[in-house]
Amino acid sequence: MKVSVSQQQLAHGLGIVSRAVSSHSTLPVLANILVATDEGRLRLSATNLELGISCWIGAQIEQEGAVTVPARTFSDLVGTLPSDGVNLTLDERTQTLNVVCGTSNTDIKGIDAQEFPPMPVPNLDVGIELNVADFKEMIHQVAFAASADDARPVLQGVSMTVEGSEISLAATDGFRISVRRAKLSSPVPQPMTAIIPARALNELARVASDGKATLHMVIPDGRGQVLFHLDDVELVSQLIDGNFPDYRAIMPQSFKTTTVVSTAEFLKACKQAEIIAREGNNVVRLSISAETGAVEISAQSEETGSSEVVVGATVEGSDLVVAFNVKYLRELLDVVKSASVALETNANNTPGMMRPVGDEDFKHVIMPMHLG
Repeated sequence: MKVSVSQQQLAHGLGIVSRAVSSHSTLPVLANILVATDEGRLRLSATNLELGISCWIGAQIEQEGAVTVPARTFSDLVGTLPSDGVNLTLDERTQTLNVVCGTSNTDIKGIDAQEFPPMPVPNLDVGIELNVADFKEMIHQVAFAASADDARPVLQGVSMTVEGSEISLAATDGFRISVRRAKLSSPVPQPMTAIIPARALNELARVASDGKATLHMVIPDGRGQVLFHLDDVELVSQLIDGNFPDYRAIMPQSFKTTTVVSTAEFLKACKQAEIIAREGNNVVRLSISAETGAVEISAQSEETGSSEVVVGATVEGSDLVVAFNVKYLRELLDVVKSASVALETNANNTPGMMRPVGDEDFKHVIMPMHLG
């Protein structure tokens, strides 16, 4: 292999794939990045067997070839090189990659590319077309609600359902449920369901930078995998096996009180309350009053003190005092795009629902906390 590539492109590509490198594996090759020529471009790939990312960058190729090199060593080296051309030359006999840039000349010992796990090749003819910007927004509004608890792997995933011309994503950690629907540009021939790890979707949102591009999603039969394809990046993830909770049965259908508040003001109030509440159990109390047309957001901690912020609101229905986890409120409000948000409630011991005003495609259910 003999290749010339720009330092900026090489560093960018390594930044994309390096998050898929395995940090704890008995297979040494999984700590490496595959560097390979591929149809006139340079391909970089990394995998931990659950998540794999490939990135293609422009390069001048004099001689074809492939090798895997230690991810950290290669990434750290490229990050220190000047913004100039980088020449990569492989000694196939010793599997050593020579990296030359400016006055820098480095040899990195690698492992034969044959030992690197093969990455699946997608059949894009059977894929679903998604708009990158829309799908990234769906991920941001849902994936944060997935569980981080290894003991419940199903809840670490995002449930995806595709039927007709509609796609929906849902995630829950047992204390909140986030659901987002969207329309597809063309209907799918048959319904599909899958549980995709939230981490994989967050990585996809990170690497899919061009919002105007088209993203192809392919779920090959019997492989237990999902593959996302962009022009220069591919991400493949294992699916989670199991039964996702029937979240639709938990979502309330009617409400006694609807409170509409400014998203920005509510978010600011929650951030202020969280400073006090985080020293306790993150509990904030919402005192909703139809008479005053306001919501008081208060927090109390024996160690830190107390805080009250009043936010103007439009309240329809009966007054209510209810407690929620302020971290959950803040994380939700961070991903609401509309100017106002509606909080719909029934009692202080039943789930509340929040949704952006004017958007029926995004709904978030949050369990109340005990009023001390």
